[in-house]
Amino acid sequence: MEARDPLALESQVCFALAVASRSVIAAYRPVLEPLRLTHPQYLVMLALWESAPLSLKEIGSLLKLDPGTVSPLVKRLETLGYIDRLRDPDDERSLAITLTRRGANLRAEAEKVPVEMMKRLGLDEEELVTLHRAMTRLILASESG
Repeated sequence: MEARDPLALESQVCFALAVASRSVIAAYRPVLEPLRLTHPQYLVMLALWESAPLSLKEIGSLLKLDPGTVSPLVKRLETLGYIDRLRDPDDERSLAITLTRRGANLRAEAEKVPVEMMKRLGLDEEELVTLHRAMTRLILASESG
């Protein structure tokens, strides 16, 4: 039996994750287009639908992105009329990111996204839960190592 090459591209977890990430994000593109959202903007909206108002720092922490990456996403969402950036009354140096009525109403349309993505990816709910658990363990392991 021939020994496997430990550096073979197709056996690398990092390669599989990178390709899977790009492929899944690309599959989201046509589903998010009617909402006028990119995938990163969709993630910001998910965070806000869950617990608005949030500061830029809080959004960055939830999404594991630096504030410099979050800021242009928030500005674009504001341009779309989905969010408002307001001075935090408790801390004038901080902006509170909150949903506009339009942004809050967009949630009803966005509720169709997970079901559509399951169809596009050919995965059922149980498979997605299993995949999510594995990815979460991987994220935690990479953060602690």
